[in-house]
Amino acid sequence: MSKGLPARQDMEKERETLQAWKERVGQELDRVVAFWMEHSHDQEHGGFFTCLGREGRVYDDLKYVWLQGRQVWMYCRLYRTFERFRHAQLLDAAKAGGEFLLRYARVAPPGKKCAFVLTRDGRPVKVQRTIFSECFYTMAMNELWRATGEVRYQTEAVEMMDQIVHWVQEDASGLGRPQLQGAPAAEPMAVPMMLLNLVEQLGEADEELAGKYAELGDWCARRILQHVQRDGQAVLENVSEGGKELPGCLGRQQNPGHTLEAGWFLLRHCIRKGDPELRAHVVDKFLLLPFHSGWDPDHGGLFYFQDADNFCPTQLEWAMKLWWPHSEAMIAFLMGYSDSGDPVLLRLFYQVAEYTFRQFRDPEYGEWFGYLSREGKVALSIKGGPFKGCFHVPRCLAMCEEMLGALLSRPAPAPAPAPAPA
Repeated sequence: MSKGLPARQDMEKERETLQAWKERVGQELDRVVAFWMEHSHDQEHGGFFTCLGREGRVYDDLKYVWLQGRQVWMYCRLYRTFERFRHAQLLDAAKAGGEFLLRYARVAPPGKKCAFVLTRDGRPVKVQRTIFSECFYTMAMNELWRATGEVRYQTEAVEMMDQIVHWVQEDASGLGRPQLQGAPAAEPMAVPMMLLNLVEQLGEADEELAGKYAELGDWCARRILQHVQRDGQAVLENVSEGGKELPGCLGRQQNPGHTLEAGWFLLRHCIRKGDPELRAHVVDKFLLLPFHSGWDPDHGGLFYFQDADNFCPTQLEWAMKLWWPHSEAMIAFLMGYSDSGDPVLLRLFYQVAEYTFRQFRDPEYGEWFGYLSREGKVALSIKGGPFKGCFHVPRCLAMCEEMLGALLSRPAPAPAPAPAPA
């Protein structure tokens, strides 16, 4: 038998598997979006309810600004990139959410600081001394501009972006965070990560803004890479401002899901820059390393927190399995495979995706559970809350559907020629 026949059969089987996953992911995306469209829209005040029980019932009407921004972004991105989501109901809901943010998100206009929590009708309840509400506000406004063409949204996005950069690189006093003598000058990975994501967001198909923020993107990548410590054997969640390991629990903290998310942010940066050496480093340190250290060998799934010295982490939820790290892992491994063709990364995508679909999805009411025990049992039946909204799950499913579709559209490799007869 020709050696080319088994190889061709293997390729055909692989394409069948990719096609099956594309269909599975697409169907799940439809169910997840339907859940949020049915249960989360506030028709009276605009914006979205995110505190939803298993069946979609609202159990608290507080509105979290970063989740409002995330849902606006998600709706607009779906509207722009998927033909089946290009309908007025989705865009109208996104615009209502965007207008709610424009009216109420900022605590003391014309200042740019956003609230973290608002009442249902938009009165501020709580402010966090971080940049994350403002970051998702920026993403929402930029996507609204892309979906509607209304320049006022883009103006708002760029102005807020410039304010965020000022806080991060020049003067953080506007965040209201006092400089206490005993507090370490620590840099969490989330800050340069989030900024790198914004650079990608605002620069997409926009040469002017891509050029404006190119240097910032390189700065963000360098800051994220500083979190690779211990001769490349660990990625730490927090380092000093100078890129050194910090003492104590704060310095030893690891978050496998966050590292994987940083990994695919960096992968997009590397692909855009055309830097294959950095890309290989990112795959090794931000995809493979956190997976092999963070995957639970006994029950499957990714641990939430780990300690680099194998002490028990101080976070009570350290061994729980949460929805978002698994969503990020699916994106990271499929993106890595799409770029490199490395079958190891595809096998890891399958491994994470099978666990995630089996454990997190709710076949009865739709959407995914967010919080599982270490053993994979549902710990909280809610579908949304202060941290879980219409974002990580649909973003994962949408990106995976797009990447699987792109893989399937590539021409199949030509079979190897048969050996010449002796």
